Amino acid sequence: METLAIALLAFFAAGWFVLAGADIGTGMLTPWLGRNDRERRLVLASFAPFFLGNEVWLVATAGVLVGCFPTLEGELLSGQLPVLLALLTGWIVRDAGLWSRGRGPGPRWRAACDAAVTCGSWTVALSWGWLLAALLTGRPYAPATGATALLTALAVAALFAAHGLGFATLRLTGLPYERARRLVGHAGRPWQSFALTALLMGGLPLWAGTALPLAERAASPGTLGLLVPTLLVVTPLLVTVQAWTWHTFRHRVTGPSYL
Repeated sequence: METLAIALLAFFAAGWFVLAGADIGTGMLTPWLGRNDRERRLVLASFAPFFLGNEVWLVATAGVLVGCFPTLEGELLSGQLPVLLALLTGWIVRDAGLWSRGRGPGPRWRAACDAAVTCGSWTVALSWGWLLAALLTGRPYAPATGATALLTALAVAALFAAHGLGFATLRLTGLPYERARRLVGHAGRPWQSFALTALLMGGLPLWAGTALPLAERAASPGTLGLLVPTLLVVTPLLVTVQAWTWHTFRHRVTGPSYL
């Protein structure tokens, strides 16, 4: 059961990085891809149908960590509290900007919401880099400091942005698409860039997880015997819904979404 619990944790974490990394990365580049209100609205519409479903994977990751590895979850929560607070703040600010953009009185309100989406997305990406720096340096129970933390946070944020850029080339049209395509390059097909960054994004949590004593911090066999089979039943449903969403909204966006 311990092996299955670790596999589920890795699956959900890698899934979040691949899927949610696309909308976070696109949000980071919103001011560059969209130069006016209409273009920025198009950029946000490119990932609007996905971001809520993508966040479910992070919730599932946290649920597996809390349920199957409660001791480790407590140690990480206490040791990485500043990092997690920054991550949560960025998440809230980004989502607030997305939900509030179409509910305000005018262009200044929308510009402020766009800024919230961009700043929140950068905060989330940098916070993940900060957290991964601690894991990759073998100090998972204390925030990383110094040049290593800074360089790792910037490198991870750059990977988020590159992943979002690849996603943008698959979803956007018009001038925002041309700007994204210019950065990606015209060699090869747009999906190739997205596939490469998806592979790297999915590998990040798997690599970082090797520093965690997962087997030593697993819950009791009785708890795992109850939780793991339940998760194995729910997981195919989550994957099916996610696949349906991506299939339904697979075409390029040409106008605003419900946001």
